[in-house]
Amino acid sequence: MRLRYNLQLFAKEGPGGEKTEPATQKKLDDARKEGQVAKSREVANGVGLLALFLLLKFWVGTMANQFLDVFHMVYEAIPETVTFWYGDIPAVDVWRLFRRLLLQILLIVGPILILGFLIAFLCDLVQVGWKPTAKPLQPKLSKFNPINGFKRIFSMNSLMELAKSIAKILLISYITYSFLKGKENMLIDIYDMSLMQAIKLLGNVVTDLGIRISIIVLLIAAVDFIYQKVKFTNDMKMTKQEVKDEYKQSEGDPQIKGKIRQRMQEASRRRMMQELPKADVVITNPTHYAVAIKYDPEVAEAPLVLAKGADYLAAKIKEIARDNQVEIVENKPLARMLYANVDVGQAVPQELYQAVAEVLAFVYQLQGRI
Repeated sequence: MRLRYNLQLFAKEGPGGEKTEPATQKKLDDARKEGQVAKSREVANGVGLLALFLLLKFWVGTMANQFLDVFHMVYEAIPETVTFWYGDIPAVDVWRLFRRLLLQILLIVGPILILGFLIAFLCDLVQVGWKPTAKPLQPKLSKFNPINGFKRIFSMNSLMELAKSIAKILLISYITYSFLKGKENMLIDIYDMSLMQAIKLLGNVVTDLGIRISIIVLLIAAVDFIYQKVKFTNDMKMTKQEVKDEYKQSEGDPQIKGKIRQRMQEASRRRMMQELPKADVVITNPTHYAVAIKYDPEVAEAPLVLAKGADYLAAKIKEIARDNQVEIVENKPLARMLYANVDVGQAVPQELYQAVAEVLAFVYQLQGRI
């Protein structure tokens, strides 16, 4: 009894085998175009929180004064818009007051919003560089697949996000409890303070606590950034078969390229053999090399190499030369020099003029041309 089996069933990570090869630059570039990069959202969150609380630490008093000014502005504007004590405020005046209020609030909160945007942008820029893409925003039907949705919910990435959230909650709760412990009396004393004193006190408490929480978030972000880098590197790994397939797609199949190169060489050899009968002389080694020379002052100032070959091709050149009554001259050093330094169709270099001229003179004398 014979059992038929497929060895690919025992391979890891799909039909290509186990993913052991580092990702190629092409795969990394394609992944980046799809929006797949190694970055941690916690980095922007941590840096943004720290910058926010540091800004509030030094600006909370100014913000309090600005909000008080806005309150006074609104409070002072209300009597101007009411005709009687129980009368209605005209809609035009209400809209004008609302616009002034909105503008003042934007002027106060605007720097914080701009700072948050710049920090988030710079954090992503530092992590992944500048190469925007709209591919992640394009709708994909696979996102609506419930099976893929369940896989994402119970994936390792989801478990890591859950672990991060639990760690943040536990650490932030511990930091908050440790910081506020023993400050109950100070908070009770707020009732005996003026408004500005109470605002400054609460501002200092909130910002000091926020800075401590931000440092914890930054520590979690550092761990998450390392995890995302390692995870992305592992996810981008390729099987040996994938590397081969990518090479074939980008560089072409080596077998096909070899066949094309072989056909080009055969075509070049046929053209070379067709030109061979026009040669004046074939200089040989005598067995290993053969180089056909043609000199026509009307075509070129120096002799040209019409054909050359080694071993079997050299023998073929000599055979065609005999069939076409082309003189064959043995000159071992000259044949080697011409074969090694001059390509087919090129002129003989000046260093070999003298040697080639002597051979041509000898051939012309045999043919009675001089």
